[in-house]
This record gives sequence, structure tokens and C-alpha cells, in this order.
Amino acid sequence: MRSTHATLAATLALAVAGAAIASPAAAQAKPAMEKCYGVALAGKNDCKAGAGTSCAGTSKVNYQGDAWKLVKAGTCASIKTPKGNGSLTPRA
Repeated sequence: MRSTHATLAATLALAVAGAAIASPAAAQAKPAMEKCYGVALAGKNDCKAGAGTSCAGTSKVNYQGDAWKLVKAGTCASIKTPKGNGSLTPRA
């Protein structure tokens, strides 16, 4: 019985150590992000939605041109919406 507890403890210690080592690598693997205007649904923007709004979740309509959403870097212009593609700059 004692060796079972020791084995279990050793396995747990290795699992915890492995998770601690993997965490920084996972953070480094996180893709670069960029602001993409005109792709957020109403109330789902990450920040800045024009005059009269404060920040996240304040866009009034779908695909509002001056509201942005964070997307993987390099993908914004290829995101298609009913109002056109995403933009790296605000649009009217």
C-alpha cells in the first residue's frame, strides 16, 4: 500500500511540474492579434465603438465600421461580412 501512495505522489508531482513547464510555452505559442474594424456583431466588440460608446460590448449594430474585434494577425482583411471585408482602420 505504501508503494502505491509513493507512486501516486510521484506521478502527481511530475504532472504538476509538467503543467508548470508547459504553461510558458503555451503563452509563447499564443498568436499575435490585431484590431479588426467592421467585423463584430452588435454588443460583441472588444472596444471602441464610436461616439457615445465607451468600450467592450457597446457597439449598436452588426459590423459597425468604427467598432473593432481582436483577430489573429494577418486575417482581418480576409474576414467577409455582409458589409464588406474587415478593415485595419475604422470606416464610416
